[in-house]
Amino acid sequence: MHIYTRNLGLVSSLTILGINTGAARDQTTNPLISRLLDLSEMLAAGTKQIHEKAENTQFVKDFLRGRIRKELFKLGAVALYYTYTALEEEIERNKDHPHFAPLYFPAELHRHEALARDLEYFYGPEWKSHASCSKATQQYVDRIHQVGQEDPVLLVAHAYTRYMGDLSGGQVLKKVAQRALKLPPTGEGLEFYQFDAIHSAKAFKQLYRSRMNELEVDMETKKRLVDEAVKAFLFNIEVFEELEEIGKTIQEDVLDAGMPVHGAMGGDISKCPYYNAKMAASGGTAYVRQLAMAALRHPTGQVLFATWFAALAGLVAWYLM
Repeated sequence: MHIYTRNLGLVSSLTILGINTGAARDQTTNPLISRLLDLSEMLAAGTKQIHEKAENTQFVKDFLRGRIRKELFKLGAVALYYTYTALEEEIERNKDHPHFAPLYFPAELHRHEALARDLEYFYGPEWKSHASCSKATQQYVDRIHQVGQEDPVLLVAHAYTRYMGDLSGGQVLKKVAQRALKLPPTGEGLEFYQFDAIHSAKAFKQLYRSRMNELEVDMETKKRLVDEAVKAFLFNIEVFEELEEIGKTIQEDVLDAGMPVHGAMGGDISKCPYYNAKMAASGGTAYVRQLAMAALRHPTGQVLFATWFAALAGLVAWYLM
């Protein structure tokens, strides 16, 4: 039985194994238990349910289907710009902090300059006069600044939640947006998703997680990091819902050039493009076949199969924390 069954967090997983969570820290000689207590594993298990909730917001489901309003996409990029500017300001402030220094990869990961170029593409040289921080985004930004100034170890949760998603599921979104919005194949408007200093997203994510697991933090701090990662997802959900409300006031044609998501698949996570791409990248041939069948069953996917299969299988999707 897979230890992370649907909607079970780390505590439930340990209970299944017959392990008292209060005593778990004393049983790290068991390789399986030791792995479950790794910070990256705790984050993956502890945020799995909220991640699925975020992915099943209407805004994200529409995005994955390729039903994207260009104005909303631009506003989403503005929200990301303010979010990453705050995050990277606090990362710079705390780059020598012992609980963050091992995760300091500015050349490889930092996104706010790429987002600025994307906004210049969409709005022109005076893009800053068109950009303002929305209410939901401001709450997210305020929390990041609070954490960076008062409790820097919690920055780990925000960096992990954002950057690991960008390196995997974000690559899926890039392909959807590029086709649905008819953006140039050379990448203009989508530089946010382009990591020129990372040659293998899979290898880099493995490195990043291993660095996280080596941080000298106690169990209580790990639990706090899981709680903070859940908060990060909640902030993202609030931004998605805000964009969805704005979308109701925008009359604009949209294109359908995406893929099925959880909601369209009856809640079956195994049919999610994120999940299948992750499994394909990890070498699971069954999931490669599953991805192909999902695409072929979708009318648009029959036309886009070749492009989607190469992109999804090669780029690795978000691990669905």
